[in-house]
Amino acid sequence: MKKHILTLKQENLHGSFSRNYPPILTVESGDSIEMKTLDIEWGYSSSEAEVYEKFPSNQSEQKAGHPMIGPIAVKDAKPGMVLEIKINDIVPGWYGRNWSGGLPNWQNITLGIAEEEKIQLDWKLDSNQMTGSTIIGDKTFSVALQPFMGVMGVAPKEDGVHPTPPPRYCGGNIDCKELVKGSSLFLPISVEGALFSIGDGHALQGDGEISGTAIECPMDLVDITLIARDDMELQAPLAKTPSGWITFGFNEDLNEAAKDALNEMITFMQNNYDISRTEATALSSTVVDLRITQVVNGVKGVHAVLPYGALR
Repeated sequence: MKKHILTLKQENLHGSFSRNYPPILTVESGDSIEMKTLDIEWGYSSSEAEVYEKFPSNQSEQKAGHPMIGPIAVKDAKPGMVLEIKINDIVPGWYGRNWSGGLPNWQNITLGIAEEEKIQLDWKLDSNQMTGSTIIGDKTFSVALQPFMGVMGVAPKEDGVHPTPPPRYCGGNIDCKELVKGSSLFLPISVEGALFSIGDGHALQGDGEISGTAIECPMDLVDITLIARDDMELQAPLAKTPSGWITFGFNEDLNEAAKDALNEMITFMQNNYDISRTEATALSSTVVDLRITQVVNGVKGVHAVLPYGALR
């Protein structure tokens, strides 16, 4: 299998999804790709001593969303198949930022800070120790990093140009903190070649992404393997992570998102354990966790987690 390296340049960047975008790279199933990714403000700096450089999209979007690398086509990937994205390694850059307040969005209104001045926390990241720190007033706060990519998606089958923020059946801005190094994300393919895109690096995020932003950061290394699979059938994203199997639901209504995530998990358990739907539901009530993925992307996300070894 071959290893491909993608560099940071305008030709490799875009900020929306479309089945009509030409691929920047075509790979064989099983090939790996290494790349750097931008921060959420379309910028990158390799070190404190280096200049901070901003990059444009290679598409003429009215408003570019999350900066993504791609699309990457996979030979012989066809509608009805599944694309497995194996996350081999993720290394965050040296800095990150997150924001709160100042916007009339759902969470700020709920918390009473929509009229407050928007604040920015600047984080210094250490990818060797996997720690981050920020200063607020005279206090320094430190965290353990858990880097992951917020946006991973294939092109939707619907025509036109689609914004990045709402996650969909074909992936996108899922913002699930479980998708760390060692995970595989499985996405239903609905266009020839799959047309996979990736971006929106997060150094750390809590479930919910409460302020609307995680520690948004560039990635100095993202190493993935793309596999076109004809032995699976999916209607929605599925993940295999270091902690367990995960199904997803996305909807403006949190109840509907939870319903979809749970339906996918019950179906997964039926198929894997050869049990009835009622039996899978009873078992799921003992071992499956429902978690709020995010509440900030136009549609809310819920993921259901079946930990490894929970059912023996």
